[in-house]
Amino acid sequence: MLKKIIKIILVLLCMATIFSFSSDTADESTEKSDGLIVRISEFLVGHRLSEEERQEKIDQYVTIIRKGAHFSIYLVLGFLLISLVKEYRVIDTKSILIALMIAILYACSDEIHQLFVPGRSGEILDVFIDSLGSLTGIGIYYFINKWRIKHE
Repeated sequence: MLKKIIKIILVLLCMATIFSFSSDTADESTEKSDGLIVRISEFLVGHRLSEEERQEKIDQYVTIIRKGAHFSIYLVLGFLLISLVKEYRVIDTKSILIALMIAILYACSDEIHQLFVPGRSGEILDVFIDSLGSLTGIGIYYFINKWRIKHE
C-alpha cells in the first residue's frame, strides 16, 4: 500500500512540476531557457561569453533546449505512470495504453493551460513531443521490468 501511495505522489509531483513550468509567463520561460543555454555554454567554453556570443548560443540552441525539456519531463511522467499502473495490473498492451492516454491527456491539458498564460500559446507539436517522451519513458520501464523478470 505504501508503495502505491509513493508512486501516486511521484506522479502528482511530476504533473505539478509540469504545471508550474507552464504557468511561467513567456518572459519568465524565456529567461529560464536562455539562462540555461548561457550557463551550459559558459561551462563548456570555460569563460564568460560576450553579449554577442550569448545571443548566438541562445539562437542556436533555444529550440533544442525547449523541445528537449518537453520530451524529458514527459519521459519521466511516462515512466512514473506505467510504474503506477503496474501496481494495479500486469503490464500488457492495455496497461501501456492506459499510461500513455493519461500522459497524452495531461499534455493536451497542459497546452490548453498555456493558452491562458500571458505570452504563451498551446502548441500541437508540443503535445506530439510530450507524447513521444511519455512513450519512451513507458518503453524504458517496460524493458527494464522485462529484463528484471527474466533475471530473477
